[in-house]
Amino acid sequence: MRPPTDIVKQVLQSEKGARVLAHGQYVMDVAPDANKVEIREAVEGLFKVKVLKVNTMVTHGKWRRLQARWGRRTDRKKAIVTLAKGQKIDVKTEKA
Repeated sequence: MRPPTDIVKQVLQSEKGARVLAHGQYVMDVAPDANKVEIREAVEGLFKVKVLKVNTMVTHGKWRRLQARWGRRTDRKKAIVTLAKGQKIDVKTEKA
């Protein structure tokens, strides 16, 4: 079994993250091969909260010009984690 810090890389702070935060949800960058059960257990272990639901998505890397060559950014897996009512993660101080 992998340690939780290998599964949850960081809590993402973005515009979408700010919108879903009002509903008790957090957007996290996770390991690409992690499943929803592993993500749930890792978040509950790291942040000591109760997770109700985990939704995942893969954002595919874009092709970008790097000087004279073309390069591709890596694919990322993100998870939207819904916490129980009254639970929260302090994203300013918590680092996974």
